[in-house]
Amino acid sequence: MSVSVATARTEIAQVRWRVSAYFFLFAVSGFAGIIYESIWTHYLKLFLGHAAYAQTLVLGIFMGGMAIGAWVVARRSAGWRNLLRTYALIELLIGIAGLLFHELFVGVQHFSYTTVLPALDSPVQVQAYKLAVAALLILPQSILLGMTFPLMAGGIMRLTPQTTGKSLASLYFCNSFGASIGVLVSGFLLIAWLGLPGTIMTAALLNVFLALLIWMLAREEAPAAVGQGGAQAVNRPLTNALMPLCLLVAMMTGAASFYYEMAWIRMLSLVLGASTHAFELMLSAFILGLSLGGLWIRKRIDLIGNPVRFLAIVQFLMALFAVGSLLFYGEMFRLMQFLLQALERNLPGYVLYNFFSHLLAMLLMLPATFCAGMTLPLLTNILIQGGHQEKSIGAVYSLNTLGAIIAVVSAVHLTIPVLGLKGTILIGAIVDVLAGIALLYHIRRRAQGGRDGIAACLICLPPILLVAAFYSLDPRKLASGVYRADRAEIPQSARMVYYQDGKTASVSLYESADGVRSISTNGKVDAAIQVDPDAPPTLDESTMVLAAALPVAFHPAATRVANIGIGSALTTHVVLANPALQSVDTIEIERTMVEAARLYGPIVSRAFEDPRSRIHIDDAKSFMANHDAQYDIIISEPSNPWVSGVSSLFTDEFYQNIRTRLGPGGVFVQWLQIYEFDLDLTFSVLKAIANNFDDFQVFNANSGDLLIVAKAEGVLGTPNFDALMNLGFRAHLQRVGIHAPVDLAVRRIAGAAVLRQLVAASPVPMNSDYFPFVDLHAGRARFLNQPVQFSELREFPLPALALLGPASERAGNLFGARQNAYLGRTVHAYRAQLALLFLATRESKYFEHAEERLQMPLLLFAQKSCDAAIAERVWLEAGFALAQRTAAYLSVPDQQKLWEYVLTHPCRSAWSAELMAWLRLFQSAGRQDAVAMRQHSRLLLDMKRSTLKPDTEMQRYAYLAQ
Repeated sequence: MSVSVATARTEIAQVRWRVSAYFFLFAVSGFAGIIYESIWTHYLKLFLGHAAYAQTLVLGIFMGGMAIGAWVVARRSAGWRNLLRTYALIELLIGIAGLLFHELFVGVQHFSYTTVLPALDSPVQVQAYKLAVAALLILPQSILLGMTFPLMAGGIMRLTPQTTGKSLASLYFCNSFGASIGVLVSGFLLIAWLGLPGTIMTAALLNVFLALLIWMLAREEAPAAVGQGGAQAVNRPLTNALMPLCLLVAMMTGAASFYYEMAWIRMLSLVLGASTHAFELMLSAFILGLSLGGLWIRKRIDLIGNPVRFLAIVQFLMALFAVGSLLFYGEMFRLMQFLLQALERNLPGYVLYNFFSHLLAMLLMLPATFCAGMTLPLLTNILIQGGHQEKSIGAVYSLNTLGAIIAVVSAVHLTIPVLGLKGTILIGAIVDVLAGIALLYHIRRRAQGGRDGIAACLICLPPILLVAAFYSLDPRKLASGVYRADRAEIPQSARMVYYQDGKTASVSLYESADGVRSISTNGKVDAAIQVDPDAPPTLDESTMVLAAALPVAFHPAATRVANIGIGSALTTHVVLANPALQSVDTIEIERTMVEAARLYGPIVSRAFEDPRSRIHIDDAKSFMANHDAQYDIIISEPSNPWVSGVSSLFTDEFYQNIRTRLGPGGVFVQWLQIYEFDLDLTFSVLKAIANNFDDFQVFNANSGDLLIVAKAEGVLGTPNFDALMNLGFRAHLQRVGIHAPVDLAVRRIAGAAVLRQLVAASPVPMNSDYFPFVDLHAGRARFLNQPVQFSELREFPLPALALLGPASERAGNLFGARQNAYLGRTVHAYRAQLALLFLATRESKYFEHAEERLQMPLLLFAQKSCDAAIAERVWLEAGFALAQRTAAYLSVPDQQKLWEYVLTHPCRSAWSAELMAWLRLFQSAGRQDAVAMRQHSRLLLDMKRSTLKPDTEMQRYAYLAQ
């Protein structure tokens, strides 16, 4: 007898150990599964486009496949002998499919774009084909993924039939917890290290590893299927109506949860920003809340006396917590403002920013998601205990997923655009309340009495109705862009003109006290225009005007134009000033953006009233793929690259597509915001440009925006300024301070000959759809808020660009360039001209307007008498200041004149050899003479006696001049 007891204990211990191992391995499965969902979305967006319909189709196919897989298991699992080994086979098939996915996708995409799509006659056929291909690519794997939970759950419950509820809740917790970690690891680490192909391969290898381990752990013998007779069915007889009721509630709670998720993610994007990493933090917080709910219920689920009543209470609580999140939401803007003001803008600060962003997302979502995490274990356990067999596991999971699909589609296309974010939350709350009432009504019918439903209505519906009637989200907070502006709401002096929640973004338009109207998406201002034509223009106006005019200067004969991103519609309006144009297609993904842009009125009227203007609501990639049109000019002015999805408009693959859409002599213009960027990111984009265009030039529109003008075939040449003046651009250009060719010349940074050498020397990878370097790192650059120093390449006091490139890269004659407050180079060029004129004429009118830091050097070198009391150190510092503030802004002949005035000074005979060597170095740099620069710098560095201290700015100048 003692031997039998010992054997039984050993077997029980072995079962417990195996079950614990299965729980851990199922957490790893959740880790891998969420990677598939994320990476498939990345891949299929490349094929379907980033429009709202494409995103919902991807999610719909994925979740639909999950539902089908779960339903298959529900119908068939009772007859399968060993569910865990079946699970292992499914994991193996998922892994094999994952290993093959990248090559399969690339091949199918290439075949589709080169062979199938060009042969289709209508957009309807194109979309039908794309949907079919997307389904074929991920539906089989999605079905397999949908089978994993019910198989694992059924297999473990066969091993532990006495604690089915605890096992179910534990599985929900482990799988969800693994997924919440997987979101962060894949988004922050794996994609950065391995790219999309390597990340999906990692998930696939994990699946293969899981399959082998579980196959070895699973026993050959199979216990009886759970629920086929036994004590559970005898102890808790339930009515036949319970099965359809629980399945209905499963669908309703799935729908409610995803109504909440879709609304919360949009709401949080207004607080945390709409970057890819922000979305990953939100999704992780949502899934983590679900897992914690499963963790809490696991030890209690088998002890609950009336699980149906308990589930009803959970549904009511979930509704109340979701509605309560609306009331708490306004405080999140103040919390984010406090957080940003407290954190330093450095890498440790960025880590803390992400940590606290995750915490804020948890604060908003945790109460309701905690309840949501309990619902599926409760529903499944109710049916299992009621004798409905293992099929209830897959059935509940399948119907829950179906409800989620309904919510995702309706939220994106109906409730958010029509009812707004508050309305979407309220719809979810009502669905939860109705589910709870249905459960209580079932109890009442069985008990032949009770007023639980009425009590529930009295408790839950009044708060919902009060919030619906009297509470509204403050648009001044929603439009604040707190994650960038460090403010919880826009200034009270500003007037809200428009706010609307669209399918892909929340769009606002407000007017500040000085008459500037700003249009924003998810709180990020995309364009600001001064509505008073007599007031000075804004910084953004110079960018939009030049984005329209520059390509015409390089291609005056253009007749067809495409503009990606409507923004304020000013670019489209300006380009239509050209009477020679035949058509302008403006592609905008968000319809509400177009509605808001109309409110700029006459300033942008041509975009909406000119018969040559056509506005298309579509994703740019999708539009270009589906329309076999050739353009003379394509202008791309998307939002900042850190915004999720936008970085795909700065990739090698996108530029490949753009190149095919340019006609002979066609010109492409890329607007690149560098005020929340860094040099590595800029080089990554330029590598993609250089890989696809024969020639390109980079211009400053202002201090924070670049315009990259590129030509697919041939040389760009010199911009034809006279053509701009004759084609209707005069008034627009003069408004932003461009009156002559020199005003364009002063904005030019460099051309392809120089920039190809610079980017080739950089170790950063080319930005690609499959290796999204910009998408992964732009969010960090935004937080650090350190403007990229790319523009300073042209402003560097040593002639680096001129020495790297041909003669065309040498500083031209910038005399006459007008000062512009939005571009420091124009101011510096103007002051350098004054310095030369003052040294030549000694007239005070030039000196009075010189920069303050130039005043002393100018006075020193302009004086006619020699003052022996002036220390040599003073002469040296004056010469260095003169070199720093003139070298980048004067032509070679003008530099020669300037240093002749200096080197012919009456005090020259008293200057030491070292001082003369320094001045000769400055002179040779001005002449852009590399040989002389090297000679004088080496002479200086070899001198034993030096007035320089180690590691000073002058010391670095001498080293760099070698």
